[in-house]
Amino acid sequence: MKRNDRQDLGLLLLRLGTGGVLAAHGTQKLFGWFGGHGIEGTGQFMESVGYAPGKASATAAGLAETGGGTLLALGLATPAAGAAAAGAMAGAAAVHAPNGFFNQGGGYEYAATLGLTAAGLAITGPGRFSLDHALGHAVNRGWMIPAAFAAAAAGTALVVGARAKRLRQAKEGEQEQLFDEESLE
Repeated sequence: MKRNDRQDLGLLLLRLGTGGVLAAHGTQKLFGWFGGHGIEGTGQFMESVGYAPGKASATAAGLAETGGGTLLALGLATPAAGAAAAGAMAGAAAVHAPNGFFNQGGGYEYAATLGLTAAGLAITGPGRFSLDHALGHAVNRGWMIPAAFAAAAAGTALVVGARAKRLRQAKEGEQEQLFDEESLE
């Protein structure tokens, strides 16, 4: 097997694995498949972690994961697919960041891994075993990479920034405990 064949096969495996996982997570949000909670349940969760409105946030995250993951797996519109998936995972990582890095403690390790892999595929390209290649890279041009990442970064910054603002405002409304109850006895 030639080196280029190995690289293309490796890209195919990365696309199928990462895209499949992302698409499965997205369908949990959108349709309740694979033990997910669908739009209603995911919307309630999104509200509870500061993403509002919850149903719109669940829909956006579900579409980015399902659409981005499916397109990555197919190797179609790879820059847009990878950037959309990476943006969704940045939003997920923001929720898990207070728990540290490692997934076993509720950290952002998993979301970061999926997001970085999707971003890497968007930049590297899908390889020869892809719909992009079969279609002459009509939706996989070099200029599309910075455009897709700029759009995804702007959208992600707005959404994550609005969430952070809501969380700060909620915290400002809470009264901190001034004295430890044990010290008052």
